[in-house]
Amino acid sequence: MNLAGKRILIIKQSSLGDIIHTLPVAHALKRCFPGCRIGWIVQRAFADLLRQDDAVDRVYPITIPSTSDPQAGRLAYLRAFSATLATLRDLRRLFRREPYDLVLDLHASFRSGLLGMTCPRGVRIGFADARELNPLFQDDRIAVPEDVVHAVDRNLLFCRHLGCRVESEDFSLSCDRRHEENVRRFLAQHGVSGHDLLVYASPTARWQTKFWPARNWARLADELYGAGVRLVFAGTDADQEFIAAISAMMHTPPLNAAGRLDLVGAVALIRRSALYVGLDTGPMHMAAMAGRPVVAMFGPTHPERVGPYGVPHCIVRAAGVECLGCRRRQCRQLRCMEEITVSQVLAAVQDLLAGGPGTGEEQCVSA
Repeated sequence: MNLAGKRILIIKQSSLGDIIHTLPVAHALKRCFPGCRIGWIVQRAFADLLRQDDAVDRVYPITIPSTSDPQAGRLAYLRAFSATLATLRDLRRLFRREPYDLVLDLHASFRSGLLGMTCPRGVRIGFADARELNPLFQDDRIAVPEDVVHAVDRNLLFCRHLGCRVESEDFSLSCDRRHEENVRRFLAQHGVSGHDLLVYASPTARWQTKFWPARNWARLADELYGAGVRLVFAGTDADQEFIAAISAMMHTPPLNAAGRLDLVGAVALIRRSALYVGLDTGPMHMAAMAGRPVVAMFGPTHPERVGPYGVPHCIVRAAGVECLGCRRRQCRQLRCMEEITVSQVLAAVQDLLAGGPGTGEEQCVSA
């Protein structure tokens, strides 16, 4: 299929990690089909990340409240329903004026199927095994082989289906000079020079079951500081309380960037860092897409499906815990994360910083 000069619409509204997993599709299609125009429907919170990507020509930000949060009440569903109807109306009006030739539904949900229908002239393509009746909305359905497990590999089936071979250059994450300068200024204000070894730390997550104890983070930061490595904690304003608890337990100067940088600024900070250490969150996938080695702590989720992709990495998990990968967002025990030791994580960080393949105690992979 020759899509040179064609208009291609990608639907992947959220979350951050899922959007990162989809970026190689946009990069590959842009390279394979010169002159094609790529649009992307995405939740407004992630729009700036796509606006600064050279492969994406037009971003369509939408605002539909999440209903996946365990704390979401009935009103959340009502608000989401109302916002969905308004979004469908607005997009349909827009796509009548600016139609697309192809609609790639990588989100694979009932709602994304409805979003695809707002572009009636486009040929809609989705996964044959998608949930929530999504395949009923598609004109063309991509079969997913049993041996395709990781989310990135699933997404890349779209490229294969369209006759586009994926290259290593399609795995990248860029940012502009303004954000790089903001990061340089922030670090300089906190006594970090361009020669200092920096590790990006992501200590928070949306799931309560993914958290690693604050006391462990404090000890890890102190141990690395003693070895000449600065651990910079990153996140949003909502993460300040947990990071403050970590900082209060530290015996060395904390470095806290939470709430100081926007999403693209976080990309710049990751690119400045030598390595990522943290939880299974969006920043972990950003680090991998930016080509940085990753040390990731996994408990309730499956690294086989959503682990770091394409870079040297270590997956650190608790030993002897039978319920790993339970996918539960709430738990009274939290053994899978609390029983991950500081020595496990420290050894993995030190080994990857030294260019090694891993300690052998953890599941470590070289690129």
